[in-house]
Amino acid sequence: MVHVPKLTRADVVAALRNPLAFIAARWTPDPRTVRRAALSALVMSVVIVVTGGAVRLTGSGLGCPTWPTCTEDSLTTTSAMGFHGAIEFGNRMLTYVLCAAIGWAIIAARSEKPYRRSLTRLGWTQFWVVMGNAVLGGIVVLVGLNPYTVAAHFLLSTALITVATVMWQRTREGDAAPRPLVGKAVQQLVWFLVLASVLLVAVGTVVTGAGPHAGDSKEINRIPIDWETVSKLHAVLAWIVVTLTFALWFVLKAVDAPKGPLDRTRELFLILLAQGVIGYVQYFTHLPEVLVALHMFGSCLVWIGVLRVLLSLRERPDATAGFPAQSYDSVNVSIAGPR
Repeated sequence: MVHVPKLTRADVVAALRNPLAFIAARWTPDPRTVRRAALSALVMSVVIVVTGGAVRLTGSGLGCPTWPTCTEDSLTTTSAMGFHGAIEFGNRMLTYVLCAAIGWAIIAARSEKPYRRSLTRLGWTQFWVVMGNAVLGGIVVLVGLNPYTVAAHFLLSTALITVATVMWQRTREGDAAPRPLVGKAVQQLVWFLVLASVLLVAVGTVVTGAGPHAGDSKEINRIPIDWETVSKLHAVLAWIVVTLTFALWFVLKAVDAPKGPLDRTRELFLILLAQGVIGYVQYFTHLPEVLVALHMFGSCLVWIGVLRVLLSLRERPDATAGFPAQSYDSVNVSIAGPR
């Protein structure tokens, strides 16, 4: 039998005043637990994007016509609202699952020893982004799926994926000052890749806002622009991202860069190829819903891949590991950076 300590009145008061500190004082998670908790938050941030896309693609965007309740008289969906109401309300409920995953990541990060404030802050940042996006999602419903608010809703979800990816990466690093693994020329090339990817995602939201999948069977205002023209611009930006990724891989290979940046760049290149195939097929088959959903999932993977490439350009050992921080500019290295 495992002995369970009795809780005193003082313990209860302490738990109510600061539950995170109370848990941290009594539990030290394994580092793998912290990494898995951060990964679960990242996975759920992608799931919520894909299910949000399913709401739009099934025409269920106004399945619950008001917010925060589902109807004026009911907090939940009713049988009279049918399939669309169930889809929209189900997506709203997934927000609580996402919050639970983020909460688990915050608790695990707060309880890790030694305590790393940066990890906990990243967890809380995710929480507040979710809260902000929940309010924005309600506004999207109240304004009748205005395409500009829908685009902002997706971009804020992308911001959540960004923070979740950074937290997941930081769980596998220490807290020492970051040390670059590549030279400045390579770093600049990667930042061009990041900028092109940001433009790719942003233009993708315009394609969505101008395209045929409005999110509901009713007459929904669309962005007043030819969606096929914007789709072609989106394709051009995609080719720029692919070209920059291939150029980056070639440069990293040429300068004998460390394995980490090479692996992350190769993974991104493969994701981009798969995403490109899906994109062209959905365009020439007139945007079937299943392929559009896969393309949304792929866009999340592309952005995560870009972030992983960026984060792979440096290392952060444990601050207690005895590695002195060293300025990159003070070392005479090749374009590949310190090895």
